[in-house]
Amino acid sequence: MDVGMVEVNQKNSEGKNVRKQLEVDFVTNMGNQRYYIQVAYDLSTEEKQQQEYNSFRNIPDSFKKIVIVNGTSKPWRNDEGYVIMGMKYFLLNSESLDF
Repeated sequence: MDVGMVEVNQKNSEGKNVRKQLEVDFVTNMGNQRYYIQVAYDLSTEEKQQQEYNSFRNIPDSFKKIVIVNGTSKPWRNDEGYVIMGMKYFLLNSESLDF
């Protein structure tokens, strides 16, 4: 398991292009599968969602992207196809990555 870095080009407050690195909390490879995992206490605000999803949006492949949040919620997919699930569900279900 590794921490991943995603490089993006963004404009700063002066309108100049700058390189920025976004972090993915965990990147794991299992056989021919790769999983990108972000961990967040909650996603209750738009700002927090943007913070957690921005690195996913800039990954140029279609491997599974998962956000682990506090609680026991069962997995579900948001509009962008990212899997959101509770920490307890993730830890106690051996097939949680298969959702």
